[in-house]
Amino acid sequence: MTIELTKDARNDALTSLQKYFQQNMEEPLGNIAAGGLLDFFLEEIGPAIYNKGVADAQKHLQMRVSELDIEVHEEEFPYWQRKSRRK
Repeated sequence: MTIELTKDARNDALTSLQKYFQQNMEEPLGNIAAGGLLDFFLEEIGPAIYNKGVADAQKHLQMRVSELDIEVHEEEFPYWQRKSRRK
């Protein structure tokens, strides 16, 4: 699965990479180099981050599903229990 960014997100990421290089590296990062670096990150590191997000979401959903019977449980065959309480 290829991770793709929206045009705005890609532009923001490129700006961020260039700013990082400007403040932390000896040489600035041009547009083409920033685009190549971003593509590398998306292809090489992106899947690991994506998979972690999926695993975290799956864990959260499994916890919620395991609590489902507690949250929406309805007492079965309640008619006679209510009737005996009324007496």
